[in-house]
Amino acid sequence: MRVRWARCLVAALAVVAAASGTAAAGPARAGQDTEQGVEFRSGEVTLHGTVTAPAGTARRRRPGIVLVHGSGPETRAKYRVEAQAMARSGFVVLSYDKRTAGYSLTQRSYPQLADDALAGVRVLRGRADVDPRRVGLWGFSEGGWVVPLAAARSAQVSYVVLVGASGVSPARQSAWSLENRLRHEGVAGSLLRTVPVTGTRFLTDAGLLPEADYDPLPALRRVHQPVLALWGDDQQSPPAESAVAIGKALRDGGNTDVTLRFFPHADHKLRTSSDGFQRGEHVVPGYVETMASWVAGRGHRTNDALPHQARRSHALVPLPHHEGPAAQAAAFALMVVSFAAHLLGEWVRRLRRRPCAPGAGRAPRWLAATGLATLLGFLGYLAFVTMTLTPGPVLGHRPVFWLVLQLLAAGTVLAAVATVVSWWRVRASVPGRTRARLGLLVLASAVFVPWALFWGLAAL
Repeated sequence: MRVRWARCLVAALAVVAAASGTAAAGPARAGQDTEQGVEFRSGEVTLHGTVTAPAGTARRRRPGIVLVHGSGPETRAKYRVEAQAMARSGFVVLSYDKRTAGYSLTQRSYPQLADDALAGVRVLRGRADVDPRRVGLWGFSEGGWVVPLAAARSAQVSYVVLVGASGVSPARQSAWSLENRLRHEGVAGSLLRTVPVTGTRFLTDAGLLPEADYDPLPALRRVHQPVLALWGDDQQSPPAESAVAIGKALRDGGNTDVTLRFFPHADHKLRTSSDGFQRGEHVVPGYVETMASWVAGRGHRTNDALPHQARRSHALVPLPHHEGPAAQAAAFALMVVSFAAHLLGEWVRRLRRRPCAPGAGRAPRWLAATGLATLLGFLGYLAFVTMTLTPGPVLGHRPVFWLVLQLLAAGTVLAAVATVVSWWRVRASVPGRTRARLGLLVLASAVFVPWALFWGLAAL
């Protein structure tokens, strides 16, 4: 009886131990990949990740690969499809949540992100199921700027895979991408310059686009590991330009093991896509298999022909001081205060039932109302387009909201002219206080005209 109870106790403990191991390591059923949560340090930061490994116990050590994120507060969950596909092709994959300390919409450091990637490399190199001589880095989008920095600093990186990498600066790439998106939405006219070019230049000069002028080519020239660079029908990083720039930089640095491949019907992340914009749920066929055979030394090292790229990207020059963020903020504040103050004064006058002074009739009120509506509407619409990457309803290739803003801007200019004319006609009888209010309003109008021209509100 005691022996039977002992056997039952041992069996129960074995079940509990197996269940505990499964909870820590993730699902490990037959035919499925295993997922194990890990924590590792990079400087003063603790990073959390998941190691995805092929199902079963391999008799030989497998190649390892660390996934390095695109831009934004990316988490490992966004790369689970890629991690599982790579594990099925024989890789041991580490994906991790991007750091939050030192990384935000207005702050980031590519060298710091490279340190995080190298910390991940050390995690994989220390695993019993990974061949330490075959641990590489996979960099997607922004990771295409980060990974070369890491690879150039460490011989522990055995190979480099770049997906949707950009061979131009972040600011230049961002402007090209935004224009593509607006064109895809059917937009033509001045908004195609206002948002991608003028907006990007403004954000760059205001320090709101971190690492905006980063040049990726010097780091690439220091990369001597084998490099596989892949693109789809990319609408976010200029694929033909980037392939030429990246390939040349690597060769200039003496790297002869460079392979450039292109996959049709795939988006920026090499997910299935019919047009390069719409992102599917699955990786494009052949992509991960190409990686696996290339890492194993069986894939071809010849480059594909460059894809068609409808438009080239263009370098963005800094704004002159009189158009920079400080001047823009001062001008915007002056106009808002002037227009709002006039409307407030008119409201108080009506409450007190005072007669309207000569020269301060309907035209100044229209000027203040249309001017204030244009300024606040422009600020809100620009924020909407930037955050959603959509222009809203489009009529005749012109966004409806943008057309409304342009009509308001035209109305503001006409009301300013009418205000000046009516004031001039009765200038001798205008009281001093009214003259000061009208003078401030006309000054705001004089600032409004070049401001509207700069932001494209006065262009077709």
